[in-house]
Amino acid sequence: MYTIDPSVVAAGLVRFIRFSFKREGCEHALIGVSGGVDSAVSLALTVQALGVKHVHPVLLPYGSLNDEGTKDAQMIIQSFHVPINNIHLIDIKPMVDSVIAYDNQMDYGRRGNVMARMRMVTLFDLSKKMNALVVGTENKTEHLLGYYTRFGDEASDVEPLKHLYKTHVYTLARYLQIPLKISTKQPSAGLWSGQTDEGEFGFLYKDVDEALFLYADKHLSKSEIINEGYGADVIERIWRWIQKGAFKDRMPLTP
Repeated sequence: MYTIDPSVVAAGLVRFIRFSFKREGCEHALIGVSGGVDSAVSLALTVQALGVKHVHPVLLPYGSLNDEGTKDAQMIIQSFHVPINNIHLIDIKPMVDSVIAYDNQMDYGRRGNVMARMRMVTLFDLSKKMNALVVGTENKTEHLLGYYTRFGDEASDVEPLKHLYKTHVYTLARYLQIPLKISTKQPSAGLWSGQTDEGEFGFLYKDVDEALFLYADKHLSKSEIINEGYGADVIERIWRWIQKGAFKDRMPLTP
């Protein structure tokens, strides 16, 4: 797994964000802030690129679910001194509940997808209202594993972190002085009580990033990665995630 120079990467991403907004003729950015490290890093980079007055954080809780994440999001936003009039707090529970009401047998996975998509419906409606661009928070690890909701958390106008593995995002977070509580807590999508990314995966981000680097960057096969000394059971679990999510990159199918 390669390391990054966070000062070089951060400077490059600030230039990328600034250029993207200038090219599209937009001055204002919307970003969903969840209380996690990815959205915190995207927010920090966007503030540096556009100036804090042009950045509009959006908190999108589902009722009282993941109250801790909402409090962490508020702490992050306050640490960047975002003007209070730029901050949007929108409870998506009424919208989500109206969708899931048609099937009271809906499982956690489907409910989570509805929540993720409703958040993006809200963000893109605000972007239309404000003539703003939506800054995304997806990283390379999540994308390769298919750990995202199509037309949900992977939807954006500008995606600064998509080429970076999760461990690289943590490196950037430390360099950007993201509050320690955010950069050390268990990553979670906050879609149901007790949910964590690594709990769902059955492996750690550190382990998966090493394996994904060999798979995606070095183009090694599953057996070749196992021969590099990685545990076969962990690699099998990682491969199941890769294969399960691969269809997302193939869609939509076209003639």
